Amino acid sequence: MKLLAFETATEACSVALYVDGQVLERFEVAPRRHAELSLPWAEQLLAEAGIRRNQLDGIALSRGPGAFTGVRLAIAIAQGIALALDRPLLPVSTLQTLAMRAPHSAPQVLASIDARMGEIYAASFMRDAGGELRLQGSEVVIAPEAFELPAGDSQWAGVGTGFSAVDGVLAARFQSRLASLDAQALPCAADVLKIAVPAMLRGEGIAPELVQPAYLRDNVALTLIEQQALRASKG
Repeated sequence: MKLLAFETATEACSVALYVDGQVLERFEVAPRRHAELSLPWAEQLLAEAGIRRNQLDGIALSRGPGAFTGVRLAIAIAQGIALALDRPLLPVSTLQTLAMRAPHSAPQVLASIDARMGEIYAASFMRDAGGELRLQGSEVVIAPEAFELPAGDSQWAGVGTGFSAVDGVLAARFQSRLASLDAQALPCAADVLKIAVPAMLRGEGIAPELVQPAYLRDNVALTLIEQQALRASKG
């Protein structure tokens, strides 16, 4: 199997290629350079692996939540390649991708991304008997002081920039329930592949025109005036 993956939903940009069990990746924290880097990196990886585009079996992508322009870019690039090749798309949750950064031994993972404007994207995951992370509840965009973990005293692995957002409110609230914390973790395309490859084997690829972004916010393009008013109301 040969899959190409794009992850551009945060300040990090990454592209990865899966070729029969081997993974090649380019990754860089490069705000505002995702459009410049993504396609050239894809071509470099294909050349490095010695394969052509038409040998790909599918295209995987991180479909959000995350930065609006980054989510839209990954979908546009993946759709363009998939339509040209008549290949399926495998859209993967950005928060589930981020959760893959947690220690493999962690049975429960809280993944969170800084959503700006005083909010975070967050979701909790539990590891099943096969080692896969399963979403518990739903993915949300929420103020960190309003997010709640499932009741109990179980320990969680925390990953993502949401833990350092808004003066670290999320990390402070759940300090006693975090067995580990990586507040600098960012999602990457190699982890998109860890989710997409099994999905491809299960036949879960979809037609390119059916992919839907996960913005979570009802209004993903607030004007500067609206953003300032929102910050003022929370401050």
